[in-house]
Amino acid sequence: MAQTTIPLDVADVTPTWLTEVLGTPVAAVEPLAAHSGTTGRVRVGVTYAEDGRSSRPSVFVKLPPFDERQRRFVDATGLGVAEAIFYRDVASSVPLRVPEVLYAAVDADGNFIMVLEDLVASDCRFPTVQDDDLAELTGRVVTELAALHAQYWEQPALTTDLAWLGEGNRQAFAGGGRYIARALDRFGDEMPSAFGRLARLYTEAAPGISALYATGPQTLVHGDPHLGNLFVDDGRPGFYDWGMVMRRTGMWDIAYVLCNGLPPEVRRAHEREWLASYRATLATHGVQLDESQAWEQYRLFAVYAWSSATSTAGVGSRWQPEEYGRHGMEAATAAIDDLDSIGLLESLLP
Repeated sequence: MAQTTIPLDVADVTPTWLTEVLGTPVAAVEPLAAHSGTTGRVRVGVTYAEDGRSSRPSVFVKLPPFDERQRRFVDATGLGVAEAIFYRDVASSVPLRVPEVLYAAVDADGNFIMVLEDLVASDCRFPTVQDDDLAELTGRVVTELAALHAQYWEQPALTTDLAWLGEGNRQAFAGGGRYIARALDRFGDEMPSAFGRLARLYTEAAPGISALYATGPQTLVHGDPHLGNLFVDDGRPGFYDWGMVMRRTGMWDIAYVLCNGLPPEVRRAHEREWLASYRATLATHGVQLDESQAWEQYRLFAVYAWSSATSTAGVGSRWQPEEYGRHGMEAATAAIDDLDSIGLLESLLP
């Protein structure tokens, strides 16, 4: 059977194409909402033919970005291909709630497509920092991520079947010195002194910092688990946007959740409790993580949370709406200051 053609534009998501990939006759499609960032995203309303059988009034389609500059960026980093491979090959086996995968594919030219559950139609909730249950929800996110990390903790598959987790230029985000320099130029005069101190250290020592990021027991991590990539289904948190899925130590995700966008007062009140919960959940799955090691990892990977948010803010609205990056940058700056992550870096760098 010939490989199904991968649509490169919303107009290519036709009734004929959806009929082929969904396996049920589709009479008509209607784009309901579309936007573009690190991928193109469109909610598609679906009308089925009389002999079609489906309870899905809509699906969520991810395809290359609509903007040519964004498309070149995604092609260069491999974000879309990595996400499509995750949904195609891995999503069904992870212990997290993720969008149901209806179809996912990549081709030899680096084109990709994902047809996923429409979480809006599934009545999922998309939390915000203003939610009253934010602290409770964050605690549940930590335990869910612990279960994910425990499943893949130092597993041989990370270097065999899942070796692609370590591939692609998306790994270069860990360096990112030039993005930090841009953010320093834009925000240095208005941010706290810790911001400028870390930004200057980062631009001078980005390769060494990137090498530190590769330390620790390896597992499969989401890679970008900020609040904007989170949904809640009947009380259970889950994650979408898996383009940054990679092989790292588990605290990479945890520090990101707690330090990139979470209000500082919420983080300060609960971070010790959440790290203890993370370690306890790992232990129930047979994985031991020393308390002092976990705390040092947390302080270190708070730097990555900061660099990610700061890089995003530094390029304006190129990757995310600028206010999202700015909010994450401010929260992460408070975290690296509270945790003396700069002092830790200075002690670890050669």
